[in-house]
Amino acid sequence: MRSSSALHVVQEADRVDLAAAESAAGDFLRALGVSTESESLRGTPGRMARSYAELFSPRPFDLTTFPNDEGYDELVLARGIPLRSVCEHHLLPFVGTVHIGYLPAERILGLSKLARVAEHFAYRPQVQERLTKQIADWLAEHLAPKGVGVVIQAEHTCMTLRGVQAVGSSTVTSTLLGTLREDPRSRTEFFALTGVNP
Repeated sequence: MRSSSALHVVQEADRVDLAAAESAAGDFLRALGVSTESESLRGTPGRMARSYAELFSPRPFDLTTFPNDEGYDELVLARGIPLRSVCEHHLLPFVGTVHIGYLPAERILGLSKLARVAEHFAYRPQVQERLTKQIADWLAEHLAPKGVGVVIQAEHTCMTLRGVQAVGSSTVTSTLLGTLREDPRSRTEFFALTGVNP
């Protein structure tokens, strides 16, 4: 675990070129036979560029932790955190919820930071499996808890709006580390509290 109790998330120094993105969006639409000449579509390439720039730009945050002075050793769980990301294979959204839990060791976490960590990794084009593991691994590295559990339930529009068009389907992924993986009772408690039947 790092020594500072306020751990800053280092952002990638990505440059966003909105003018180039707008031009490319216009070319993309026209290549698909969508004219941008009408009044209602004239501004669409710019709106597309700004929308994707927003979708792909995570907000910086500090991972605020505090000493676990009382020696709290039971599960801490934030359940039903709204989650949205973009499938890296089709650039279509997937939306759902994430449940994040941990068994504290020497430090505890500001609860809003569980949602912030999920948001941080969800902002770039993703696959749900990687996203689940990134959240868990990042918390394990920065908080050094006795165990971490992450479950994501999401609907992928790349599967519901196109291709197989499996409307109403959802995908569930999980990553368990430490005690939550190794101890059957802790694992069962975690899944019971998330409401997910493993």
